[in-house]
Amino acid sequence: MNDLTPARAVAADAGTPAAKIRLLCAEKTFQVRGQDIEALHPTDLDIRPHEFMALVGPSGCGKSTILNMMAGLMRPTAGEVLYDGQPVTGPNRRVGYMTQKDTLLPWRTTKDNIRIALELKSHATPRAEAEDRVRQMIELVGLKGFENHTPAELSGGMRKRAAMARTLIYEPETLLMDEPFGALDSQLKLLMLDQLQCLTQHRRMSVVFVTHDLGEAITLSDRIVVLSARPGRIRAIHDVKLERPRDVFKVRFTPAFSEQHERLWDELKDDIIKGTDV
Repeated sequence: MNDLTPARAVAADAGTPAAKIRLLCAEKTFQVRGQDIEALHPTDLDIRPHEFMALVGPSGCGKSTILNMMAGLMRPTAGEVLYDGQPVTGPNRRVGYMTQKDTLLPWRTTKDNIRIALELKSHATPRAEAEDRVRQMIELVGLKGFENHTPAELSGGMRKRAAMARTLIYEPETLLMDEPFGALDSQLKLLMLDQLQCLTQHRRMSVVFVTHDLGEAITLSDRIVVLSARPGRIRAIHDVKLERPRDVFKVRFTPAFSEQHERLWDELKDDIIKGTDV
């Protein structure tokens, strides 16, 4: 595949049997004050097993809508979403979903917030096993020593780590992330990107990552889907041809990173400059 793939070429990929998640002519229209608002144009898209895919585009282009349909929180108006070849018709319990807000429960400690994912499973995890898994996850995300702190006693970055641990402890096959680090400062964001890369590569997860930050998308992704302004359409798909593992602190200073960033901006700039993001 070339760096820049025409949108209709995505339909050809839709015949790939190895797809983890597949959108087949999936579209979404909302009713707002009695009017139909088309959020997402009929879209074909495949997410491959163990792939890290980023979705970028102006606000209102359907990025979060796509995640919500993959998670089974929202049904497409037409078309369908498949997971491992099966239609997603309700909450998809094989995915973990990390949103912009950490949604930690303020009255629970770090370890109790992380454990809640195990408590909500249909089959309760034995207490000793749950405690061991929580301990391992706390160490994995660098929160050792903060197990008994409440969210109000944690920094913004620590809260994000706790939220990520809570999502990962469920051991989902696929991770859906909707601008999870948007509110963090640039230095802390780099640390979180590095940690996310290590965790997802180690666990060989499929990841769909929504972001407005082109640098984030290039740093983490195998492929980047560029969506147009509403109604969202796939403008192009970029392969990110940067070797792994990537040094998130240095990769953005390489010529290859700059070239990729320029291609992405060329795809987005008309919608951004025209002020079409809503």
